[in-house]
Amino acid sequence: MAGSPAPVAFRPIHTRRAFEEICDRIREQLARGALKPGDKLPPERDLAQQLGVSRNVLREALRSLEMAGVLRLQKGVKGGAFIQEGDTSRMNVVMRDMLSLGTISIRELSEARVQVLDLVVRLACANAQQADFDALQANVERTELFTREGRLLERVECAREFYKLLGLACGNKVIAMITDAVTEIHMRFVYAKVASSGVAMTRLGERRRQFLAALRERNAVAAARLMRSHLGAVQKMLEQDPGAMSLQIALAEINSGMK
Repeated sequence: MAGSPAPVAFRPIHTRRAFEEICDRIREQLARGALKPGDKLPPERDLAQQLGVSRNVLREALRSLEMAGVLRLQKGVKGGAFIQEGDTSRMNVVMRDMLSLGTISIRELSEARVQVLDLVVRLACANAQQADFDALQANVERTELFTREGRLLERVECAREFYKLLGLACGNKVIAMITDAVTEIHMRFVYAKVASSGVAMTRLGERRRQFLAALRERNAVAAARLMRSHLGAVQKMLEQDPGAMSLQIALAEINSGMK
């Protein structure tokens, strides 16, 4: 009939792969609280029988959950599949992959880092405990030691730890995870710059002490201003040599010096 709409075409329905269903069943038990970090799953033979699948399919599911950071697979007499505490570094891997694939840009990453750290600093001013201040103080002292001894790559590692400690001091685990993710990749650019040119910020220790003093005083405005000033100086240092901002160079550091 003229004017009749074309028939709608539907694609065939494919059943889900068995190993995906197994992963969902285990995650469901986690969500219900039936399984908790540290718990051991039933022996492989028993679990396969309960789920009605072959042991090969079960192993595929367990390996998938291990890669996702949900399980830890341990061999030996006391081995088995254990529920993990939770691997926050998984977010770092996802962010890095998205950058490599071009899903997000370096500019977006840098902007996000400035905004996230601004929030972290303000929360840390409100929530940081004495133990947080002590850990940051010890970090600053190591930074100054590495600077005096010319151990610049170790100083970069120290800087990475500084932001991790600051994220923890904010008192919010979700924000700390986001801080970790956006900072981790940026620190690889810094590492690549220092490793290739030997150039590093000479006043880093002084900047850190000023920032920590403002943090101790709970002066959120001053601490946020100092952090933004520092991040701007780091960005300027990186942009002095466009090659140092190469994504390929920075990501190559993952498999070399910076673990």
